[in-house]
Amino acid sequence: MSETTEHPPPADGPPAGPRTVAVIGAGTIGLGWTTLFLAHGLRVRVNSRRAGAEKAVTEALGTLAPGLPGGGHDPGELAARLEFEPDLERAVRDVDVVQENVPDDLELKQELFRRIGAAAPPGALLLSSTSRLLPDDMGARMDDPGRLLVGHPLNPPHVIPLVEVVGGRRTDPDAVEACVAFYRSVGKEPVVLRKPVPRFVANRLQAALLRESIHLVQEGVVTMAELDTVVTRSLGPRWAAVGPFQAFHLGGGEGGLRRWLGVAGPGMDRAWQDLGRPRMTPETIDRLGDLAERTYGTDTYAALAAARDARQNAVLEALARVGAGDARPGGDGTPDDSTDDEDGPRGGP
Repeated sequence: MSETTEHPPPADGPPAGPRTVAVIGAGTIGLGWTTLFLAHGLRVRVNSRRAGAEKAVTEALGTLAPGLPGGGHDPGELAARLEFEPDLERAVRDVDVVQENVPDDLELKQELFRRIGAAAPPGALLLSSTSRLLPDDMGARMDDPGRLLVGHPLNPPHVIPLVEVVGGRRTDPDAVEACVAFYRSVGKEPVVLRKPVPRFVANRLQAALLRESIHLVQEGVVTMAELDTVVTRSLGPRWAAVGPFQAFHLGGGEGGLRRWLGVAGPGMDRAWQDLGRPRMTPETIDRLGDLAERTYGTDTYAALAAARDARQNAVLEALARVGAGDARPGGDGTPDDSTDDEDGPRGGP
C-alpha cells in the first residue's frame, strides 16, 4: 500500500459548478451515479463496455429515479441530458468530472487512468469509485496524477449520503477541495480520510458485522431473516441517529464513554475472542445464496431495490426533519458497501 499525505477535511465552500460528467462503467454503482447526477441537472455521458449498456441505463432510470432523495424524478426528463459514447477518449474529452466505476483490477485501472488523464481537460476532476485501491497506485502511469482521487460511494449511491474521499502523496490539495465541493453539490456527504487504509472505513465496519452475522446464521443461532430483524430493530435505528462512539458515550450515563469503558472495557478482549471466523468457501457461498433466495423470495431486483430506497429515504427524511443529519456537532458525515462492475454488483467488504 502506498503512503499518502494526510488530508484534513476541507472547510465548506461554494460548489465548483461542473456541468458535464463522464460516468465510466454501467454496473450497479455507475447506474446509481448516473441517475443522481442527472437529477442534479448535470449532463451525463456514459462510457461502458457492457453489452446493452444503453438499455441497462434507460431501464435503471425507470427503476431508480422514483426513489431519489427529496422525491422522485421523471425518468424521461432525466434522459434528456443523457449521452452515450463508446469511445473512452471521446467520452472524457470535454467534461468537468470523470466518475470511474470499473472492476477493482489495478492493471485495468492504471491503463484506464493513463488514457483518461491524457484525453480529459487539464482541469477535470478524475474520481474513482474503487472500494480498496489508492490514487497513487491507480495513477502510476499518468503524467498528471494530482487530480485523481477516490470517491467511494455506498450502495445505493443515489440514496446513501456518504462518499469516502481519499487522496494520495501526489494529490493536489485544491483537487481535494474541488472534489468535496462537487459531491456536496449533488447532495452527498463527503468524508476525507486522514490516512489510507485498505478498504477504507465504511466497508471495514460492514465487514466486521457481516462476519459475525454469517457466523451466527451458520451456527443456527438465528435465521437470516431473524438476523436482519435484530439489526433493523436495534442497531440500525440507533446508528441512524448516533454513531457507535456516541451511542456508548450515552450508554455510560453522566460518566460518558470513560465510565462505560471502565465497566465494560476489561471484558471486551474476551468478547472479541469469542467472535466467529467463518470461511468463505464455495460451500459456504452456496449455502448462504440458497438461504437468501428462500428468505427473500422471488421478487425482482427492481422491486426489492425500490422498497429499499423508499425505506432508506424515509429514514433520511425523518432525520432531516429533526435536524439530525449529523449527530456530532460540527461533524461532516455518516453511513453502507461496494464499488462497481460492468455486469452488476460486486465489491463490498
